[in-house]
Amino acid sequence: MEGGSYSPDLERMIGEQLKERGINDERLLDAFRANPRHLFVPKDQKSRAYSDRPLPIGEGQTISQPYIVALMTDLLRVGPGDRVLEIGTGSGYQSAILATLGETVYTVEKKGKLQEQAKRIHRSLGLENIGYRTGDGTKGWKEQAPFEKIIGTGSVPEVPDSLINQLKVQGRLVIPAGARRQQRIVLVVKEGDRIRKEKKSYCSFLPLVGDEGWDK
Repeated sequence: MEGGSYSPDLERMIGEQLKERGINDERLLDAFRANPRHLFVPKDQKSRAYSDRPLPIGEGQTISQPYIVALMTDLLRVGPGDRVLEIGTGSGYQSAILATLGETVYTVEKKGKLQEQAKRIHRSLGLENIGYRTGDGTKGWKEQAPFEKIIGTGSVPEVPDSLINQLKVQGRLVIPAGARRQQRIVLVVKEGDRIRKEKKSYCSFLPLVGDEGWDK
């Protein structure tokens, strides 16, 4: 099955893992249908592609649990005209969901091999509205700022000011933040001169490594 084809496993994942946990936005659910998760995992993980868990993708990284991808995207509220910045391309799964929902996605990844793999998958799905950069994503992408939406796919100790500064007014940022063993998904909304932060679900993400994330 490629993108757009019916899959019982994919529909079961959407029903049991997303809808039953309160993810009911049809645009978002259709984006999951258009980007089958099995395309984004290594061959030795294909049988687990629709399981309710993160999976290894190489380079010490993982593809996130489907529900967490859906929850963070739901909080982001990506509209058809939105320009979105993604910090951490990883498998490319989150990028594909965002590109299906928004106008343009700009994605930054430190590990070039992962980004090249993701790019190949995106091209196979016909996703032409994604821009790529290899480097430190914790600094954002100033040349393309400001963005309506920003998402981080790895954890940071605190939400970086560099990312908040690249948000448009009324923009939304979603990122896991906190200690390595006690993280929360944080929603940041830029309301004029006021920055509103809301702590959402507990989560467990690998750290973003960079000047404004976790340094090794």
